[in-house]
Amino acid sequence: MIHPKLRWGILGVAGINQRLLPAFKASTTADLVGIASRTQEKAEAAAKADGIPRAFGSYEALLNDPGIDAVYIPLPNHLHEEWTRKAADAGKHILCEKPMTTDAASAETLIAYCRSRNVRLMDGFMWPHHPRTRKVREFLDRGAIGTVTKVNAAFTFDLKGLPTDNIRMQPHAGGGGLLDVGCYTTYAIRWWMRAEPVKVFAKAVFANGVDVAMSGVWTFADGRTANFDCGFTSPLRTWVEIVGTEAVVRIPNLWIPDERAVFEVHRQAGDFGNAIEVIATPGENQMVHMLDELAAAVREKREPSPNPDEAVKTLKVLDALKKSAYDGVEVEL
Repeated sequence: MIHPKLRWGILGVAGINQRLLPAFKASTTADLVGIASRTQEKAEAAAKADGIPRAFGSYEALLNDPGIDAVYIPLPNHLHEEWTRKAADAGKHILCEKPMTTDAASAETLIAYCRSRNVRLMDGFMWPHHPRTRKVREFLDRGAIGTVTKVNAAFTFDLKGLPTDNIRMQPHAGGGGLLDVGCYTTYAIRWWMRAEPVKVFAKAVFANGVDVAMSGVWTFADGRTANFDCGFTSPLRTWVEIVGTEAVVRIPNLWIPDERAVFEVHRQAGDFGNAIEVIATPGENQMVHMLDELAAAVREKREPSPNPDEAVKTLKVLDALKKSAYDGVEVEL
């Protein structure tokens, strides 16, 4: 059976759209039909530049259009909740940029609200949809490195000069490295540990009222630990290390995989030797997989995978890390 494509609109003309536009064109389940801005002029310019058929001079106008089934929300963090609610009220399915909201309580309420409106809500993390992620999960589940004992994760990049006009540097907009890139390390640690921490401790550097560098330690109920660092003051680092009792898996560029997406298996050879196996996954567009998963969830009348409740679990950890960094104490969850 041939299913109709999901008709999409985008709320906002943010630069992040450029990462997803090729996926809209490549997906067999998506048809990008409109883009909205706060002015008609900006919307028309974006539509013309990106070959999008329709331009809307307000977000409300796009949401009120019956010819659109789903929306992508790439707005600043503090606007995610408001416009996700409005999209749900309009009966649109929603792909919301991460983090879903700025704290766990609001995310939990928002997810329940979308369910009450019978619309599908997807948290906009792309890497869980890449085939490499599934391959690593299967590799770990068959005990290929023994028992997972620790995960180390990093996501940093150098935001030159830490300009205060950048949305990432604005407290009122949900700025700071923890919400911007620390949400990736947090989700990844939870994903690979398959557990929630019971305690976290974090140290941070602050500028303009937001965290610009943060690192810390998680503790789990069984005594295992995890380490992370994130922020805007170090060169680009996008890796995860999964430590097992028998070997170590290292995943380069987990968040935005290379064309040939690999992971490395490091096994100790002798006292100080190291045997390295490189396992590759053919290049695939994880964003296409993400769009296709939401379309399948809509068609099959089910929750998307990963379930949006994962956003609440991640934000609970982010809330605790923020409190720890600000108060200088270990925080129990």
